[in-house]
Amino acid sequence: MSSAVKMDEDAKSKLEELQAEIRLKTGKKVTQQEILSTLIQSAVDSRAEFVDSFRDGTTALNETELEEFNRGTIASGVETTEDDIDDILYG
Repeated sequence: MSSAVKMDEDAKSKLEELQAEIRLKTGKKVTQQEILSTLIQSAVDSRAEFVDSFRDGTTALNETELEEFNRGTIASGVETTEDDIDDILYG
């Protein structure tokens, strides 16, 4: 089953450029549908990175940054409950 996808002229032009470059560098003629399918699969394979590309502002911390952040925290050995927090915040 095939469906039409609407795109602006700039996106269409870039898709055509990709198509031409693939043919030039590989000698293989591919359809724009094949290119889009491959791009979608690539996005699915690296889903987290793809989703993050749509975030505004700062992206999530990577593993090294998380470890560095957690290195600065300490455990006091005191268990804090939600009721304790409510008492502190709201009296």
